[in-house]
Amino acid sequence: MSNSLLYEENSAVAVLTINDAPYNRMSLDFMDELEAKVEEIAANKHIRSVVLTAAGLENFSVGMNLKQLPEGIEKMGSADAVFDQRLRVIATIENMGKPWVSTLFGYCLGGGLELPLGCHFRLAAAEGAQIGLPELDLGAVPAWGGSARLAKCVGEQHALDMILRAKKISGTRALEIGLVHEVWPLRELKDKALQLAEELAAMPATAVHAMMAVLVNSDSKSLEQLLSAEREAVRATRGTADAKEGMAAFLEKRDPVFNQSNS
Repeated sequence: MSNSLLYEENSAVAVLTINDAPYNRMSLDFMDELEAKVEEIAANKHIRSVVLTAAGLENFSVGMNLKQLPEGIEKMGSADAVFDQRLRVIATIENMGKPWVSTLFGYCLGGGLELPLGCHFRLAAAEGAQIGLPELDLGAVPAWGGSARLAKCVGEQHALDMILRAKKISGTRALEIGLVHEVWPLRELKDKALQLAEELAAMPATAVHAMMAVLVNSDSKSLEQLLSAEREAVRATRGTADAKEGMAAFLEKRDPVFNQSNS
């Protein structure tokens, strides 16, 4: 195994760090390690939220190491297989029912934006961020689901503007168009991401999972499907230890302490 992906656990929060500063390229080894780690996190009931960040303070990621593409094609059999792995990993992150928080700073380009687009919360640096899908500058197009997820996230108008003009936007602009949830000074960004992940991990895990089943990709579901999913969430959370704790805390005028049976 290489050292391209660092992993640590902070109580119920997992922290994944792309470890190839200053550019934090997503190498073939990195993707193999990320896929394995994502599967582990999905199966680990003790991990309730995840931070995705990168080493240093210069760049989150410039995306795939393009020099390795021929090697990846030879190893996996085709270019489609190379890209399918990335699509598979991002879809697993998106749909595992645990909130992921990504940091965006410095260059966040190509796969360096496509991977965060699969996360549920994105926090950007107030200064220095250059966020985009500039593949058209190379005569190519996004290949890891970036065009689809960007359009769903910010709308067709902004997605066309960013992709067809190969734009790189700032953290502040990303906040204005709804691409990120919060903007923080660069020196505070990673701490703020961890604080958010800790806040999410402290919420009742069964309820979080149930609500994510309703809300993730909700724009592709009909109202009837969403109402049905919400009813399933109600059934899944009724009578749980966390529901009882929440009601007891409300009546006793104190803060609830959830996930005691999962800790």
